[in-house]
Amino acid sequence: MTNPLLQKSELQYQAPPFNLIKDEHFKPAFEYALNSHDNEIDKIANNPAKATFQNTVLALEISGIDLSRATSAFYNLTGANTNPTLQDIEAEYAPIFSAHNDKIYLNSKLYKRFKAINLNSLKGEDKKLTEYYLQLFELAGANLSEADKDKMKKINGELASLGTLFGNKLLTARKNGAVLFDNTTDLAGLSANEIAAAKASATEAGQDGKYLIGLLNTTQQPLLSSLSNRATREKLFKSSWTRAEKNDDGDTREVLEKMARLRLQKANLMGKKNYAEWKLQDQMAKTPAVAMDLLAKIATPAVAKAKVEAKEIQDLIDSQNGGFKLEPWDWDFYSEQVRKAKYDLDESQIKPYFELTTVLEKGVFFAAKKMYGITFKERKDLPVYNQDVVAYEVFGNDGKSIAIYYLDFYTRDNKSGGAWMNNFVNQSHFLKQKPVIVNVYNFSKPANDNPSLISFDDVTTLFHEFGHTLHGLFADQNYTSLSGTSVPRDYVEFPSQINEHAALDPEVLKNYAIHYKTKEAIPQELIDKIKKADTFNKGYVVTELLAASTLDMAWHSVEKESDFKPTLVFENEALQKYGLLVNEVPTRYHTPYFAHIWSGGYSAGYYAYTWSKTLDYNAFDWMQANGGMTRENCERFRKYILSVGNSVDLNKAFKDFIGHEMKIEPYLRNAGLSDK
Repeated sequence: MTNPLLQKSELQYQAPPFNLIKDEHFKPAFEYALNSHDNEIDKIANNPAKATFQNTVLALEISGIDLSRATSAFYNLTGANTNPTLQDIEAEYAPIFSAHNDKIYLNSKLYKRFKAINLNSLKGEDKKLTEYYLQLFELAGANLSEADKDKMKKINGELASLGTLFGNKLLTARKNGAVLFDNTTDLAGLSANEIAAAKASATEAGQDGKYLIGLLNTTQQPLLSSLSNRATREKLFKSSWTRAEKNDDGDTREVLEKMARLRLQKANLMGKKNYAEWKLQDQMAKTPAVAMDLLAKIATPAVAKAKVEAKEIQDLIDSQNGGFKLEPWDWDFYSEQVRKAKYDLDESQIKPYFELTTVLEKGVFFAAKKMYGITFKERKDLPVYNQDVVAYEVFGNDGKSIAIYYLDFYTRDNKSGGAWMNNFVNQSHFLKQKPVIVNVYNFSKPANDNPSLISFDDVTTLFHEFGHTLHGLFADQNYTSLSGTSVPRDYVEFPSQINEHAALDPEVLKNYAIHYKTKEAIPQELIDKIKKADTFNKGYVVTELLAASTLDMAWHSVEKESDFKPTLVFENEALQKYGLLVNEVPTRYHTPYFAHIWSGGYSAGYYAYTWSKTLDYNAFDWMQANGGMTRENCERFRKYILSVGNSVDLNKAFKDFIGHEMKIEPYLRNAGLSDK
């Protein structure tokens, strides 16, 4: 029992002892923990005593502690700091973990015990937890015949393996898609720090004297707004767009097409017409039709606005005698110029005011103290899994310690793209656990001790991910399954999106927007320009998001396997059908690298960002009408939204918070898509 994964960590709040955890610990920990959990499940299922909440529901809820501890550490490492050994283990265990899950939720004896419990005899979280598990059993297929359960187990195992394979192929595609340049003339428009970072990346990749620009997980790449060499922009954009469709070891198309077919088979086994119909049963939207209706109502004005924006950009190109038609790789570069012309504002003016650590400590943390009274203290004594990771202890308004919080800022070849929040330890009063949380990002690491300057979009991402962290920090549940961010996909983004508004709060913005050289606060004139330009380019931003959301729903709304087509054909036809095939506005994620839906848990769920954003704009309107993001309003938000996890009816909680159900008008108005 010297394996650190099989022992309760002695660090504060059971924070993972990364200094002790080695790659070779995972397989033996998994073997032991799986066997141990199997024994626990067998005891619960075969208990001769009458089924009660304590001996059945609670017993299942607190089982598998070793497995939870080992897998939470493992999957954070495979996402943020992987290596070939971990990738091999991940591939080996994906079907094993899937089969283990099926042993629980397709277990007839266990399901019968849950069904035998009288729900009317329970109340509060006990009742909610029992209902939650019953739904899990039913969604998994507990009511299927034994023959169909065997089919389901086979499908689940294949999907688990394919999801892991997709993720590993995409990591390869992203690494291989990095673009190498021979000289600085190709990089005209970039700052000295950005060029130094590209040079350092090339040196690290064994290409000394050259310049390497890596890819982020989205279609558009951050540097496209600065690169003045059109050939460079085209090369970078096309490398991003085609990264996972090159008929090499990073090509994901065959894998995702198999996954789409298997998901349809899974839904059909469950008596559903398509995968989306099966998947949305436990979401706020409930049905694909309701989700698609929201997307369609926003798509029409968004595309119309994007076309107006495209004309403005084309007019600018023509006025400069560009002699070419606007293409996707031109959009960010010229839209920056349009923004400068319309609002006298460009990214290079404001970036020096956004130094990463300053934005975190004097922005994100300052806002959290202002809104909720919480404070942070750096903890250099806690072990971390990479030298770039920093750790903080979090304190409540009363000065008492409430959590441990890690941040992992910089992009690496062995890190998945995007940004996310995870719990290493979930809050639970019953288990006497406080939250241990990590936020992972993919900002470019500066070279030679240069400051880490980020864009305002990146600032927004910091506040967004910290919104998820607040949801985890303020969790106040008895049981981990109902705690914190354990809510439907189309609700989980709501708290994070509300927190984005704090970035533009006047008091907060003046506190963190400090020029990295002069140390002067951002001038009011510049703040006014940023706010005035808030809805600039929103046609593009909303359209690219809706295109991705619609694409996801299209893949998962197919009802006959014969209706699937080769990836690129299917994508084009789906976007064309819904009026979202706009050449100048490519989808935020092209199907071959749409990790959210093939390996990230957002299958038939990417619409969640738009659904949650609609909740956000409704709630933000309420806050604005009641004095803004004041301490009183934020404490009310904490009471009704952040602290309840999934322990209450979330539609009711939302209505209780703002006094009415979600409406679409606040979205259209706040996004600048409507005058109403």
